[in-house]
Amino acid sequence: MRRWLWWVLMLCALPGLRGVCHGAGFKVSEQGSKAMAMGNAFAAQADDPSALYFNPAGIAFLPGIQVNLGALGIIVPQTEFQGTTPLSGTPPLDTGATTVTERSRRDILIAPTLYATYALESLPLSFGLGINAIYPLSKSWDDSSVFRNQVQIASIKPINFQPTIAYRFEELNVGVAAGIDVTYAQVSLQKSLYSPVIDPTAPAPPFGAYEVGSLGVDGTATDLGYNFGLLWKPRSDLNFGLAYRSKITLDIEGDANFLATTPTGMGAIGLADSAVFPYTRARASSSASTKITLPDTLDVAVAWRPTEKVTLEFDATRTGWSSFKKLEINFDSPQFAAFNNQLDPRNWRDVWSYKFGAQYQMNPRLALRAGYSFDESPVPNETVDPLLPDADRHSFSVGAGIGNTVGTVDLAYMWVHFVDRTVHNQDMTTLRGANGVFKSDAYLLAANLNIKF
Repeated sequence: MRRWLWWVLMLCALPGLRGVCHGAGFKVSEQGSKAMAMGNAFAAQADDPSALYFNPAGIAFLPGIQVNLGALGIIVPQTEFQGTTPLSGTPPLDTGATTVTERSRRDILIAPTLYATYALESLPLSFGLGINAIYPLSKSWDDSSVFRNQVQIASIKPINFQPTIAYRFEELNVGVAAGIDVTYAQVSLQKSLYSPVIDPTAPAPPFGAYEVGSLGVDGTATDLGYNFGLLWKPRSDLNFGLAYRSKITLDIEGDANFLATTPTGMGAIGLADSAVFPYTRARASSSASTKITLPDTLDVAVAWRPTEKVTLEFDATRTGWSSFKKLEINFDSPQFAAFNNQLDPRNWRDVWSYKFGAQYQMNPRLALRAGYSFDESPVPNETVDPLLPDADRHSFSVGAGIGNTVGTVDLAYMWVHFVDRTVHNQDMTTLRGANGVFKSDAYLLAANLNIKF
């Protein structure tokens, strides 16, 4: 038994590798193996410490001290694109007309979770602390790809701390909870810059795709939000759950570096072209800032136990992605005037996801689980791009829980299939967008160890 627990602890320690990933939009709902195995339909059960994410009111019903340590591994195959982009062709004057096949970089990512709860013996009062990453994003394309002017590397690496307090109304069998979300995030962007004109400071024909240089931006932010939940158990076989998590606006501040690689790039930062091309090089730096508003979420859920061994749950989750309206970076240096505050519309929309989960308790030591979920994409056709080629998705999951009264190991596997996303938003005046089809899939593995003291 001790050896078995040791290997599980080693597996759960893998989060030290630290990675990021993206879910619906770039929200990651896979915050616990038990829930993931049931298609993330868990806000009405909420019966382990991962309830701090799914419905914090669930901790009002957890006895004693419990600690839940987990790791989510994501195998990300290449996103494949077939079609045209503003750089697919022979620059500078024959661009945007050649059909290409482009693939993003493969990746294997690890995202950790840690949840701990403590229930007072003398009062129906519980406390919890959750540590997770709810809105990570990672996408990278080769430096030579036809998307290099839109994104080469983009990442949001957040960590969220959630202290929570919960109270149980014993006569009503109702739990309520409230908590604070403290989110720290590191944000990075790297891409090549191109201009549709030879001189970005004085636009004039001929129009095409002229290399300017390479831009890198790095920043950090720490901001606050809140959450609350309600869990009602009117009968022994029926639960209702409600959970809400607020928006968080990340005020990101950092630094930007630009390397001019052509005479066009030299002119963009106000320098005379004194060197003979292609040996022109010049570096400029600036402080930079932007804002990203993470969406609010609302979960409504019901769980039903038709027999002692079977649990069924349905959840509906609304995510307020309409908060993500644009990307706009402000640079303080006058040398960055040609790049400053260039509006990059996003115009995402609020969406719903629908989750179905089932559990069969074979015996006191073994539970089998399965689930399905459907997520609507928040990204409108006009702003789909290689940064996040999102699409409606179908997720299928299976898993198991093995344990006893002291501890439980939960394991889960999920296949996420993105519906092929056809786009027609190529814009040769801004050198953005594409005309073609994006295809994606992802495979997720998760393990959690839950210990009761």
